[in-house]
Amino acid sequence: MHDKPLSRVTGRLRRRRGDAHAARGGTGPDAFGLDEDKANRFAAGTLGPEDEARLAEEVAALLPRRWSLSPRAKELLSQVNDRVGGHRRLLEWLDGHPGLPRLTARLLALTENLDHFGENTAVVDAVRAHRGRSPLPAELRDVLPPATDEETLPDIAQRLEQLLGDRRTQDATRLALATTDWLGNLARGVAPDSPEVTEMSELMLHLHTDVDRAAATS
Repeated sequence: MHDKPLSRVTGRLRRRRGDAHAARGGTGPDAFGLDEDKANRFAAGTLGPEDEARLAEEVAALLPRRWSLSPRAKELLSQVNDRVGGHRRLLEWLDGHPGLPRLTARLLALTENLDHFGENTAVVDAVRAHRGRSPLPAELRDVLPPATDEETLPDIAQRLEQLLGDRRTQDATRLALATTDWLGNLARGVAPDSPEVTEMSELMLHLHTDVDRAAATS
C-alpha cells in the first residue's frame, strides 16, 4: 500500500450511524470467529507463519464489524492491535497478507481518508461543485443523497464498511474503485490554489491503484 493514504490513518475511528446493521441477520458477531488460541500466541510472539496468515483472515473479517463485536472478541482484537503497534500498523500487517486481509486493509484505509476529507470545507465545496457539473457514477447513485455536505464522503465510507461486514467484497471493491476514480479526477476542475482538494485527489488515485491491485490477487 502507498504510504500517503496511510498518513491519514490515525486510529481515531469514526463510529458509524446505524452500526447495528452489522449484527443483523440472526448470526452473532462471534460466528465469524477470532481464534482465541491463535490471538494469544500472536500476542506472545509464538505464532507460526501459516497460523498468522489464518489469523489475518479472521481479523480482516471482523474489523469492519468492530463496533458490534462481543466484549471478548473486542479484547482479542485489541491484543492483536497492541502486538503490531496500533491501528495503522494493524492495517500494514493485514496488507502484508494477500487476499481478504490486504483488500480489507486498503478498503479501510480508503474509508478513513474519506472520513478525514469529509471534514474539510474546501473538499466538500469542490465535491458539491463537481456533482453540479457531472453525473455521479452509477455505483454512487444509490449511496449518496442529493445534498452535498460534511456527511457525503463519510456516507460512502459507511457503505463500504457495511458491504465488507456483510462479506460482499466484490460490491465493496466496485464501490471503492468508482469512488476513487470519481474523486481522483475532481481536482481537474478546481482552481490551482486548492491544495486540500489536490491532495485529496492524489490520495484517491493512489488508493484506486492499491485497491485494484489487491482485488486482482484476492
